[in-house]
Amino acid sequence: MNDAEELNKLADLHARGVLSDEEFAKAKARVLAGSATHHTGSAGPNVGAVNGLRRARVDRWLGGVCGGIARATGLDSWVWRLIFTVLFLAFGSGVLLYILLWIFVPEE
Repeated sequence: MNDAEELNKLADLHARGVLSDEEFAKAKARVLAGSATHHTGSAGPNVGAVNGLRRARVDRWLGGVCGGIARATGLDSWVWRLIFTVLFLAFGSGVLLYILLWIFVPEE
């Protein structure tokens, strides 16, 4: 998705009242800042998000993986715990993925 499409989606969310004025301004600035670093040859915003991923010290049940992912993505940590549980129950891969993230993602 290009920047114009992202800005249009943000404007639509703002017009529907899903985003407040402050949230809209922050999201717009984030998109535009990501665009500026992307066009200057630096790594894109997704690389920064992945490199900034850290396990949480406060919001944790086991290793802090879900709390860290929640902070990086903006979703609540219970959503990520539910996702890992569903992956575990459906495919058994949730436990493996969680353990790998626990090992390879540094603590904050």
